[in-house]
Amino acid sequence: MAAVRGERLIVPDVLRGVAIVAMLIAHAAPLLPQLPGAVRFVVGNVNDVASPLFALVMGMSAQLVWNSSRRTGATLLQQGIRGLVLIALGLWMATWGSWVVIVLCCLGLLLIVGVPLLLLRTRALAVVLAIVVVIGAPLNELARGQIVPIMTSNVVVRSLADWTVLGHSYRLTNLLPFFLLGALLLRAGLRRDRTMWIMLAIAPFAYALRPVLEKGLHVPAAVSGSYPDTLHDVGLVFATYAVIVVLATLPRRSTVVDGVFAPVRVWGQLALSLYLLHVWIVSLWMGSIGWPTANVPLAWASIVILPLVVAWLWWRFVGTGPVEWLMGAVSGRPKPLIVRRRSAVTAPTSG
Repeated sequence: MAAVRGERLIVPDVLRGVAIVAMLIAHAAPLLPQLPGAVRFVVGNVNDVASPLFALVMGMSAQLVWNSSRRTGATLLQQGIRGLVLIALGLWMATWGSWVVIVLCCLGLLLIVGVPLLLLRTRALAVVLAIVVVIGAPLNELARGQIVPIMTSNVVVRSLADWTVLGHSYRLTNLLPFFLLGALLLRAGLRRDRTMWIMLAIAPFAYALRPVLEKGLHVPAAVSGSYPDTLHDVGLVFATYAVIVVLATLPRRSTVVDGVFAPVRVWGQLALSLYLLHVWIVSLWMGSIGWPTANVPLAWASIVILPLVVAWLWWRFVGTGPVEWLMGAVSGRPKPLIVRRRSAVTAPTSG
């Protein structure tokens, strides 16, 4: 496989690294309220690509687990535990008092629901993907019509409704297609093939539909989770995936590409620990300055640049991220916390 170096796949790590950096930048936007319109436009798109890209990589990772699995029941249990741990972490982080909409509960549910579906054969899985795409937007709309009885129900019903169909930023109905697509792409080999070029060709048209409808045809703004909104995310994710695959599969990658990939891969491998550190710092600023009306560059750097530097240093001198280590330990897939390295610039090769 062209996207492999050593024993570890390059593409998923880089995509996850891009997703976590995008999420950090998006969450830091309130600290720079006075920005030019063009910069706000870029930040908005960075925000939009983060969560579906995470879902795509989760699907790839879950498929990798199945590829190396010998016991179906044990793997389902392990992945289910990982999903529950993500939900528990998300509920805990929601009490920190940050302005971040925590994605972990939705991702945990995504893992619990999505992993068993990967037992399907490729064609059947593709059919399920198509069905989920078709019914997602109507389900979201139906749930919005029933929001009053849902919100007056018990806390479990409210939480499940929020994570599945009612979430303002994240919903299972919109992330599950990307998860399943990630698994299908992993099965195909994460290479420069016809599927990748088709995705790259589709990307600009999918992305352009929403602005054409809203600004060209004066259709009311697309609701989050609607078909135009989902196609907007499809355009961003498809383009990102294609670009990363092209770069990762160059016959002779330049030192520039390898130099950029090195830290991004590290951030991708420590994404969960990086996310928790980032949200904790955001909560400190929220309690200190609230919502600023002027740009606060120092605060912005502390929740974007600082966590990235800390993650790189942790990987360099320790190894496995603390939360990643915890996830492995509680789910029966342990990883060594301290990893000795022969080089400071080569990403770890263990799966």
